Amino acid sequence: MAKKRRKKTKKFLKKFFILVLILLITLMVTFFFDKKSFNKLTNNIMLEINKITSKIENTIKKYIKEKYDNIDLSDELTVMYLDVGQAESVLIKSQDEYMLIDAGNNKDGEKIVKYFKYLGITDFKYVFGTHAHEDHIGGMDDVILNFNIEHFYMSDVITTTKTFEDVLDALEEKQVKFETPKIDDEFSLGDANIKVIYVGNDSENLNNSSIVLKLTYKNIRFLFTGDAESSVEKTILDKDIQADILKVGHHGSSTSSSEKFIKNVSPSYAIISVGKDNSYKHPNKKTLNTLDKYNVKVLRTDELGTIIFTSDGTQFNYTNINTNIDGDK
Repeated sequence: MAKKRRKKTKKFLKKFFILVLILLITLMVTFFFDKKSFNKLTNNIMLEINKITSKIENTIKKYIKEKYDNIDLSDELTVMYLDVGQAESVLIKSQDEYMLIDAGNNKDGEKIVKYFKYLGITDFKYVFGTHAHEDHIGGMDDVILNFNIEHFYMSDVITTTKTFEDVLDALEEKQVKFETPKIDDEFSLGDANIKVIYVGNDSENLNNSSIVLKLTYKNIRFLFTGDAESSVEKTILDKDIQADILKVGHHGSSTSSSEKFIKNVSPSYAIISVGKDNSYKHPNKKTLNTLDKYNVKVLRTDELGTIIFTSDGTQFNYTNINTNIDGDK
């Protein structure tokens, strides 16, 4: 449908420019031979051009509306779990400051950039790459090259993949420092607090090199776990991990979301970022059963699209929208 719409728009614009060219030639001829007719013709042409311009504007507005659902970013805190297929990306806004956790696959990068620009974003206070897997930092180089970034954080686990090297090249080009946070570091985002719960250094299993973050906004808490597996979950059981909303680890895989961890986090909602009909068969039934056992409501991006939580610090609401940023669609 999108391709047909673009073709139709291109044909319309082509006809419009041809018409303008013909009218300009007509104007020139009329001007030299009949000035009264020229003035009359000019007025008629301006009326037609205004009509056509209005039609073009409406066509563009209609296209944008169909491409992206409307979103209101005026709430005190907005957390968007972006639908990037079998990958992850979370956009956070507190007051007028933005933060990004991960940036989907390589194919998602260009679409993510376009969407963020559509939202009017120009600067990020913090950008986190939870770990160096392609489905988390694939689009990160596009983000780095297109936005101003005050702080960029990743765990200090080096890989030789092209995806990781693209991130390093982009950071160098934009002169953004590669920083590694420390456990228990705290940052402010607007009136929200970001705390580093864990920073992994496992070079053999990159999932366990994930950065785990907790966001607290007054009385509302969010936990972001990257792809951290059960061994990491066990390590942080005695930390301050209780949260109202949990971003489920490793796309709902059986390697994460151990029963003790879910019990200690005690979330009301669990978000699973996952691709529809993915080859990994995520989320795993074991994970879903554990969440169900502890009465956690599960929200999935493959079923709902982009999931948005908003909060005033005492209560929260959620909704879902289409953002059209999955690079595989």
